[in-house]
Amino acid sequence: MARVAVVTGGTRGIGRAISETLKAKGYQVAANYGGNDDAANQFQTETGIPVFKFDVGSFEGCTEGLAAIEEKLGPVDVIVNNAGITRDSMLHKMSQEQWEDVIRVDLTSLFNMTRPVINGMRERGFGRIVSISSINGQKGQMGQSNYSAAKAGLIGFSKALAQENARKGITVNVVAPGYVDTEMVAAVPEKVLESIIAQIPVGRLGKAEEIADCVAFLADDNTGFITGATITANGGQYFTS
Repeated sequence: MARVAVVTGGTRGIGRAISETLKAKGYQVAANYGGNDDAANQFQTETGIPVFKFDVGSFEGCTEGLAAIEEKLGPVDVIVNNAGITRDSMLHKMSQEQWEDVIRVDLTSLFNMTRPVINGMRERGFGRIVSISSINGQKGQMGQSNYSAAKAGLIGFSKALAQENARKGITVNVVAPGYVDTEMVAAVPEKVLESIIAQIPVGRLGKAEEIADCVAFLADDNTGFITGATITANGGQYFTS
């Protein structure tokens, strides 16, 4: 029977590419989304992937959403924590709301999504948890202390969880993309985008499909010896050991 994979923020951008790639590899995919009903319904029509609306920043919302997914598709084998937001501001101008919104959606969501399914994974002796960090969670970025903190915290969470569950057949890994050609990046002013690309040794933005392939690799049954790892997919813009 096909494994069940849940992708948060799975109907647009990198999330959509992950959802489509996992479906093509034989997974039963459930795509979570938070707010854009029209885009989600169009995605479902185009891909045949069922969509589930709930707030990943709410523990109650995730518990109910995951229960609905398991009722429809079966026990969850793979969680891809892709959903994320930005609320950029220099810290001396940042509001408490901007800080808390990003931490809640980009970091607390990992607990919210993992806690309801981790015991089932442990009992079945299999699980794959893959979370999407960022180059800015590795090197930091001016004006993104909230986002950089959340994406760095995501890596620490994954390393700890990997150790807790390694003997239970559960792997916990991270993909840290650089700048990828999505709607969010496309909205950056042209001159700023040119300066970003100039800093990327491969000379271009990443493709969502390239990030999705990294996720699919880590989600595969045959990658059980890789856990607590971070794949940096940033075109050589930032190296880390």
